[in-house]
Amino acid sequence: MYDFDLKDFPFITYDKIRYADTDRQGHVNNAVFSTYLETGRVEFLYDKDFPFADNNSSFVIASLHINLKKEILWPGKVEIGTGIIRIGNSSIKLYQKLYQNHKCVADAETIIVQVDNITASSMTLDEKVRQKLQQYVIPQ
Repeated sequence: MYDFDLKDFPFITYDKIRYADTDRQGHVNNAVFSTYLETGRVEFLYDKDFPFADNNSSFVIASLHINLKKEILWPGKVEIGTGIIRIGNSSIKLYQKLYQNHKCVADAETIIVQVDNITASSMTLDEKVRQKLQQYVIPQ
């Protein structure tokens, strides 16, 4: 998709590869890739200093598309780059890449929608939040 290295992402974190993440073939099970992406997404969205969702809302996944490129092996860590492709009325489209040992092992596009915790309906992003999100937009 995007020709990015990890250093090019506006938000970077990591996850430790657990032995339990592996399957009988000795590599990380493909279902765990989404768990690593979740780590990046959650750390990005729910930053303790400036969480993007207020107390009355949450973010839910509307769409998740993962491209698996290489296997991930235990032990080690996975580095996660996260950036924004598009900011909608109530949604955010994220682009993420997973890396092990400086090699891209997967990339993903995720659409998340802000929802009202009581009504479970979509909720417009606050203008202050939109401004804060702008610093994480990936140039296209």
